[in-house]
Amino acid sequence: MPPDSSSARPTAAREFFAGAGFLGRGLKMWSTSPRLMLLGALPALIVGSAYIAGIVVLLVNLETIAAAISPFASGWDEPWRTGTRVVAGAAVTAGGVLLLAYTFVAVTLLVGDPFYERIWRAAETTLGDAPTEPQRGPLRGILRSLADASRLMLLALLGAIMLLLFGLVPALGQLTALVLGAIFGGWILTLELTGFAFDARGFTLTQRRRMLRAKRARSLGFGVLTYLLFLIPGAAVFVMPAAVAGAVLLSRDVLDATTPAV
Repeated sequence: MPPDSSSARPTAAREFFAGAGFLGRGLKMWSTSPRLMLLGALPALIVGSAYIAGIVVLLVNLETIAAAISPFASGWDEPWRTGTRVVAGAAVTAGGVLLLAYTFVAVTLLVGDPFYERIWRAAETTLGDAPTEPQRGPLRGILRSLADASRLMLLALLGAIMLLLFGLVPALGQLTALVLGAIFGGWILTLELTGFAFDARGFTLTQRRRMLRAKRARSLGFGVLTYLLFLIPGAAVFVMPAAVAGAVLLSRDVLDATTPAV
């Protein structure tokens, strides 16, 4: 009787936790390259300070925003009016967190590009067979980066709107929005953080997305854990440089699995 190949096939849960393990291995760079990681923490600290102010503004005005998106509840009796406003506030929070998480990573990578490129290069060199940058002019590279960032920002914005709509559904809507927010937010962060490794090998955003989708559970494991850790106050400062390093490991793993051997 032939062996059951399904028993040797990794389950989605194992793949998910394997992806999360890449972030854990990235965090180990704090012990092996502390000075380099500290450099990577500085942009996250600077950008994070500005984002804290934005979060405070969102929370202070959350009641007003919730009332603005649920005007139909103004004439309702209590507790229905307050309950609807609470649901609307939770929906706004879920969508806002997704946008904040993505834009934090995008802006931090932009501000700290030289530092994060050094972290990426150090991780690639440690693993061996580091890629050489594709030969293209600086203007073309900048335009391509801006185009990719715009496409990902649009995707994040659409995701935030989707979460807002899910969050407005009574009962399980808020829980659904939070779970979907972690999954979708993790996917967006994975696409953004793996940019260094894939761009250096000449792959487009479309190709990157297709390859990561081929290892979806593993890619989500890395991204969801990163997303959740970013929600812990102050953790993003230390997680951000580790996520750049961990994304190299994930990218190598995905490329090995999806690129035909020559």
